Amino acid sequence: MEVFESLWNAIYKTLINEERWRIYVEGFGNTIAMTVLALFVGVIIGVLIAIVKTYHNSTGRWKLANHLGNLYTTVIRGTPVLVQLLIFYYVLFGSAPSSMKIFIAALAFGINSGAYVSEIIRAGIQSIDAGQTEAGRSLGLGSGQTMRLIVLPQAVKNILPALFNELITLLKETSVAGYISIIDITRAGDLIRSRTFGFMPLFVSAIIYLILVLGLTKVQKKLEQRMAASDRG
Repeated sequence: MEVFESLWNAIYKTLINEERWRIYVEGFGNTIAMTVLALFVGVIIGVLIAIVKTYHNSTGRWKLANHLGNLYTTVIRGTPVLVQLLIFYYVLFGSAPSSMKIFIAALAFGINSGAYVSEIIRAGIQSIDAGQTEAGRSLGLGSGQTMRLIVLPQAVKNILPALFNELITLLKETSVAGYISIIDITRAGDLIRSRTFGFMPLFVSAIIYLILVLGLTKVQKKLEQRMAASDRG
């Protein structure tokens, strides 16, 4: 009974006392906002870089854009996301108002994610048989239309698991946002821990992340099942 009583006291201090659950709600909202915005930025950058590299490899054109894309992916993948976040906040946007912190963080996370998404999408594009592109051109479609209407939709099916893994990674990477004083899920738990001097706040943060990851994994499996069913149909 003492164990259960101690556990209840820890939960009470973490969530109920002084309505500390509100801190988690704020952290949850900020985490989701950063993840969604960063995903949007990362996918746009990833698609553009992947298309540039694909066209350069197949035609030899867009040499300068390809070099810039390679430089971007090398720098981003070769440096820690936390260092990038600090550079964005304190150097590139040092004079920005504090109300822009979440947008700055989302931009930093999105640019970081774009480097990885570009490689995922490029691999997906290259996995599509060249005959698909030739078929599109024979129907009178331009290169851009062929890529948008024929190649990319098929590539998405092949790279869906990898894209969801990147989304899960992105969600967890936002946990370093506390370094620029953003209250995310991790920071919320740490703030409450500093008041309760107990372990429970950190476990609550971990449980929230786990639930989010399990939810995303379930969505991924549902999408894969639907795509598999449409292929069989």
